[in-house]
Amino acid sequence: MAPHLDLNAGAPSGIRWFLSGIDRLGRLDGWIGALCLLTLTCLMLAEVIVRAASNFFGIGPGVVPNAWEYSSYLMAAAFTFGAAMTLRGGGHIRVTLVVGNAGPRLKKLLEIVSSAVAFAATSYLTVSMVIFTWNSFARGQVSISSGTIVWPPMALVTVGMALLALQFLARTIRAALDLPLEDPSMRASNPVE
Repeated sequence: MAPHLDLNAGAPSGIRWFLSGIDRLGRLDGWIGALCLLTLTCLMLAEVIVRAASNFFGIGPGVVPNAWEYSSYLMAAAFTFGAAMTLRGGGHIRVTLVVGNAGPRLKKLLEIVSSAVAFAATSYLTVSMVIFTWNSFARGQVSISSGTIVWPPMALVTVGMALLALQFLARTIRAALDLPLEDPSMRASNPVE
């Protein structure tokens, strides 16, 4: 096994600690996203099996109660929780026509500006989600179809968005300090492109 390289080693110690912390949170973020995706898969498989048992053998209720509602919560959580690790690993879709043809100084400037704009946008979205989640909690809002309290799934999405915002902040700092923007160890081991 190859030794782990500290891609944040070129940063001042306080900033290195911050960037490394965001990397650790990004890895946790990816694992939570994977767990949400696994749970979603199990829920959908259970729905298929229950429906098949009902249709072919005439047993069971024919449906897993609230499976589609909970699947939507899990899908939203999986998307947002996987986003920070995907960004750090370089897996987000990017249009590199301008950056790819720019000189080093312009490329650095474009990376700083685009990362800062993305940080501002995801921060705004995070604050909006915090307000939305808090209002849902304060009103005791429940799902119409199942009676499920809706603020916990909203909070999961909010945390995922906050982690993505932090990863964009870290990317802005890395671009400004000429540190590697992507960590290949956070990439999928066998990507399909």
